[in-house]
Amino acid sequence: MQRDLAPRDRVPGDPATARPWTNWARTATARPARTATPRDTSEAAEVLAAASRQGLRVRPIGSGHSFSAVASPGSGVALDLRHFSGIIHADPGTGLVTAHGGTPLHVLNAELDGLGLAMANLGDIDQQTLAGAISTGTHGTGAGLGGLATQVEALDLLLADGSEVSCSAEERPELFAAARLGLGALGVITTVTLRCVPAFTLSAEEGPAPLEDVLADFGGLAEANDHFEFHWFPHSHHAMVKRNNRHPGPPRPLSPARHFLEYEVMENRLFGAICGVGRAVPPLVRPLSRFCAATWSARSYRDRSYRVFTTPRRIRFVESEYAFPREVVPDVLRELRAATARLADPVMFPVEVRVARADDVWLSTAYGRDTGYVAVHQYLGMPYRGYFDAFESIARDAGGRPHWGKMHRLDAAALSGLYPRFTEFRQVREAVDPRGIFHNAYLERVLGPVDNPN
Repeated sequence: MQRDLAPRDRVPGDPATARPWTNWARTATARPARTATPRDTSEAAEVLAAASRQGLRVRPIGSGHSFSAVASPGSGVALDLRHFSGIIHADPGTGLVTAHGGTPLHVLNAELDGLGLAMANLGDIDQQTLAGAISTGTHGTGAGLGGLATQVEALDLLLADGSEVSCSAEERPELFAAARLGLGALGVITTVTLRCVPAFTLSAEEGPAPLEDVLADFGGLAEANDHFEFHWFPHSHHAMVKRNNRHPGPPRPLSPARHFLEYEVMENRLFGAICGVGRAVPPLVRPLSRFCAATWSARSYRDRSYRVFTTPRRIRFVESEYAFPREVVPDVLRELRAATARLADPVMFPVEVRVARADDVWLSTAYGRDTGYVAVHQYLGMPYRGYFDAFESIARDAGGRPHWGKMHRLDAAALSGLYPRFTEFRQVREAVDPRGIFHNAYLERVLGPVDNPN
């Protein structure tokens, strides 16, 4: 199926389109020379050519939902791919679906469901573009499942010289191995071919449990459920455990009234108000965290998979996440619990813990090892540096790999020791973008400089 592209609303590369850029979490800002909104690959190639002539870099900005500055256009050209959206072709028989790289995940999920298909695994936020999500290592949870990049079968990329190339495990395999999770450093992802599965129902079982009990049975819980995760409020002793498993029966979702109460009122409006109180009166944060943990209640429902995987997030926060060998996660949590007790500035937001299967994607945080993810958060506007630094210290000692789209301080020297294929990735980058037209300050830090910069 082919979707018509929306009419062009700006001339690609027109300086009049310059506007400030900031990410969702407001942790990264930029003033690009201009914002280009091409409606097809030929116009996108024109943008690249014009930027090259003027000595400007180009960054696809996606939805801006990364907490790091990975998508920052700096003072170059911000490439807005809003017109590159929708499914191009789908084969329900094989499950292969080709979609434009700028397709927001929430749009993709709805279109797949209309075709009787679904992605096998998703994260809990669906505002990212498809290209942005795979390029930064977005993942869900499931001991037998990998992140979104592992569902990619082929890619079309617009390279720095304006040429469009296809890659897969059979065609340009090294480029494919790098570009499945390429940080936007290799080219503009114009289309993505995914291996999808028949649409399915998930049974969601959620309920509180003592944190130490969850840690003691962490491996068992991960293996016993299709999708397992838990949340823990620092300064409390309880976790909210989520078990999502495939169910052969039809959906039985929460009633509209309860869904509104649980997700809009309790998890967004009320929790947002509590966070606001904690930010205004920091001595109340610890008792408020314990109060929030004490109010967790059990719930059980069944729904279409993408409706269970994803949750509306209306409260802004900052986040850092590290991936660990799965077996060390309980010890990491225990160290984190001890560290949060010593913080001068208390923590208002829960910690999130998920799992993933080992994969072979070169820059995947789960490359070569079964993985457990620990994500720490703080309410926007509250002090977080001491908390995140304490977490990074724990992560360094435990062999943690930082999520590319979330906040961390590691550089290329540190990261090269964490990824066995780091050097090969850099070599592919040098081959397809020798002048670093797709680079920005973040990529300079985490990948190192290109040999022949603009």
